[in-house]
Amino acid sequence: MKIKGLRWTIIGLIGLATVINYIDRSTLAIMWPSISKDLGMSKNDYAIILNVFMTAYAVGQLISGRLFDKVGTRMGYVIAIALWGVSSFMHSFARGILSFSFFRVTLGLGEAGNWPGAAKSNAEWFPIKERAIAQGMFNAGASIGSVIAPPLIAMLWAAFGWRITFMIVGSFGILWIVPWLLINKAVPSKHPWITQKEQDYIVAGQHQKEAAAQHQKALSLKQILSFRESWAVLISRLFLEPIWWLFVGWMPLYLADVYGFDVKQIGLFAWFPYVGAAIGSISGGYFSGRMISNGASINKARKTAITIGGVIMFLGLVTTILAADTPLKFVLIVAGVLFGFQFVIGNIQTIPSDLFYGKSVGSLAGLGGTVGVFAVIMMNFMVPVISKISYIPIFIMIAAFVPLGIGSIYLLAKKIGPVQEK
Repeated sequence: MKIKGLRWTIIGLIGLATVINYIDRSTLAIMWPSISKDLGMSKNDYAIILNVFMTAYAVGQLISGRLFDKVGTRMGYVIAIALWGVSSFMHSFARGILSFSFFRVTLGLGEAGNWPGAAKSNAEWFPIKERAIAQGMFNAGASIGSVIAPPLIAMLWAAFGWRITFMIVGSFGILWIVPWLLINKAVPSKHPWITQKEQDYIVAGQHQKEAAAQHQKALSLKQILSFRESWAVLISRLFLEPIWWLFVGWMPLYLADVYGFDVKQIGLFAWFPYVGAAIGSISGGYFSGRMISNGASINKARKTAITIGGVIMFLGLVTTILAADTPLKFVLIVAGVLFGFQFVIGNIQTIPSDLFYGKSVGSLAGLGGTVGVFAVIMMNFMVPVISKISYIPIFIMIAAFVPLGIGSIYLLAKKIGPVQEK
């Protein structure tokens, strides 16, 4: 049996895993008004639990990058999603800050694998000119999951309560493993269902040394970090990741604090900004891929897309500070911010496969995720303190991060392209 366009089926499954990933991680924030009331917990407790998750997520990005390089994307995903699915399910048995924190640790360790795993899979399954659009499709899963999560979780909460809701959403990941193992049997060079035409197309569009490098040992982190271009990935993610995570982690609480929303009202409003994010994910990848197809260099295509998205993101954050005086205006403006973010981040997450090949891709992608998450952790400690007075200083801070993140790409990656043979 041969399947035409098998690479799109693979990225479709990874996109679905990302949808599940974001439903699982969003469940706690969306149901927090109910959980905190039942268990007598505070916003400070939430910040601690969120940072415990983020710490585990940061460590997990680094570990899983090496894990995927060692065991491959097929089994790497099985390990990661099994861990996070069971962890999400077990939230239903939490009784307070300690038990929630424990289950958030295991959830974070498992969910972290999704990002280096996707970067590595895209390097295996896609030619260079299609990688940004593939990364965009994968990232769209995060946005689609965030669109689905608020109304879905609010509906489940209204019908079953928060404990049963955790059981239901935790089951999604376990079920995903079945089609993944059935369809993703091997890498393109060995997959029995790939057509010869597609196999030749993938190989022809990759770095010349990529196919051989799949069987070679990954560079050490010290070797990877010896290249300035690697630091462009790390520093840009250090500044930009907090923007996304501020809205993922705190927007439900912002709506509750500022506008007095309950779980049902959060479910009604909180999904909309992620529609913008989903469109940005696809658009950013398509834009840079189209430039490459039309003859632009990887360097020009990536930087042009990153700059355009950065401008949109910055202007949106400034507007959030000046004009978001109603919940409707707020979610509409944030939709623009997250459109710009995803337009940018899909291209930045593709850079590891532009710079390296083989088993070093997952390592740099995982390290980039780790660095970005540590910035998020610092922000999460600040939000409960600053938000007692106003959220505006927080929005000003993340707006300032945009030019710093975009500028680091230009400063440290003079020319985005293969560096491994240097």
